[in-house]
Amino acid sequence: MDLAIIIIMLIVFFGAMIGIGLVCRKKATDVNGFVLGGRSVGPWLTAFAYGTSYFSAVVFVGYAGQFGWKFGISSAWAGIGNAIIGSLLAWLILGRRTRVMSQHLASATMPQFFERRFNSKPLKLAASALIFIFLIPYTASLYNGLSRLFGMAFDIDYSVCVIVMAVLTALYVIAGGYMATAVNDFIQGIVMLVGIVAVIIAVLNQQGGLTEAIEKLGHISVPGENIEAGALTSLFGPDPSGLMGVVLLTSLGTWGLPQMVQKFYAIKSEKAITKGMIISSVFALVVAGGCYFLGGFGRLYFPSTEAMQTAGGFDNIIPTMLSGLPAILIGIVLVLVLSASMSTLSSLVMTSSSTLTLDFIKGTVVKDMTEKKQLLLIRILIAVFVAISVVIAIVQHTMGLAFIAQLMGISWGALAGAFLAPFLYSLYWKRVSNASVWVCFLFSTLFMVCNMLFKSVFPPLLQSPINAGAFCMLAGLVIVPIVSLLTKAPDRTHIDNVFSCYRKSKEEEK
Repeated sequence: MDLAIIIIMLIVFFGAMIGIGLVCRKKATDVNGFVLGGRSVGPWLTAFAYGTSYFSAVVFVGYAGQFGWKFGISSAWAGIGNAIIGSLLAWLILGRRTRVMSQHLASATMPQFFERRFNSKPLKLAASALIFIFLIPYTASLYNGLSRLFGMAFDIDYSVCVIVMAVLTALYVIAGGYMATAVNDFIQGIVMLVGIVAVIIAVLNQQGGLTEAIEKLGHISVPGENIEAGALTSLFGPDPSGLMGVVLLTSLGTWGLPQMVQKFYAIKSEKAITKGMIISSVFALVVAGGCYFLGGFGRLYFPSTEAMQTAGGFDNIIPTMLSGLPAILIGIVLVLVLSASMSTLSSLVMTSSSTLTLDFIKGTVVKDMTEKKQLLLIRILIAVFVAISVVIAIVQHTMGLAFIAQLMGISWGALAGAFLAPFLYSLYWKRVSNASVWVCFLFSTLFMVCNMLFKSVFPPLLQSPINAGAFCMLAGLVIVPIVSLLTKAPDRTHIDNVFSCYRKSKEEEK
């Protein structure tokens, strides 16, 4: 009976996702409609699309488990950072200017933005290559986290979980494009909001309630790991500097991730941005704050490193915490994590396929490509990208190459480090030079690749891909202005035309 309840919940969930994809087909008849929903997506759908693309099984299973175990309940700062820096400030600082300038430049993707902002096709090709390459490890991490929860509930083989999730996601994205993902993201976001609150209450009740759970956590001390009694319940935890790296990477990193920034391209108006900003920030506070807060009690189940590793590592902490819940709550958890993972996966495959088609193949490999052929190729590449990510995920799992957080850290570090500073400065400062963008691209990419291959030669603080990624983002904020001032300024006529969009936008508002 318990298993039947879970299966029925999953069937209803999957049926709704596919149905929405089919209904939204009428909005996906051209490239603009398929990739950006015709730039007519409202604030609620955009805010939920932003939030659900932000948080996935990587956060719920990987990050919440690993960082909650390391930092205790102070890991909730990561969720607060996600809400304030990753959502509120991102919308406030990037939202309006991104929408206005991207529309003025007729850019549907981040590589197109770089090409037209800097009048440089090589920049577009480089950006599209980086996106396609570095989104793959992020996608693999989504499958990994999801499969562990399905294995807990059904004892289903990892490969089966990966393939089913990939196929179902590909179906509704290929059918309905961006609008299908936006509508599904809204529904999935509601599931995530309700689900995380229910799960936290249930898990804490297993420990005797919030007060008793905090008291138990405060008594834990692990001398060999420099964790004293009370450290796991303190304001900044046992490792404040490590916690800061996590907050920076997971919060500031969204400013440079193409699948996140592209949400601002599609929102229907500048007025909708203010409303979307509030909705997105509240969503992040509940979902991310809740995930990390839940993970902060992981030491009640595995007090020491030896106990945690014996149980299967960081990625098994959250599944273990949830394993004793009633069937109905297990079903809610599975739908919650499916919602988080499928929404993020749909955003990633849409970004990768549209980027490869519009920015790399069109005009470079194939000189003349009709609208119909572009749309067909984007759909084909969605299937190809999903297939590649499935293979990578299965190989990674079989060989045990890295933890979820490490995979995500490499991806976020390389992409956010390469794109954040050039994109941010490009929206506000006319003096940003082509050379500064190239230097930022190369620095972050090489730094993260070297960190992955030659970790031991890095200082201890930067051996973690999390800290290395945060360092790349901060370094980019220094690199771009310095190199810009030392290199040739952009063409004055071109740059004045680019920035004229803000003047026109203000005049239209009046």
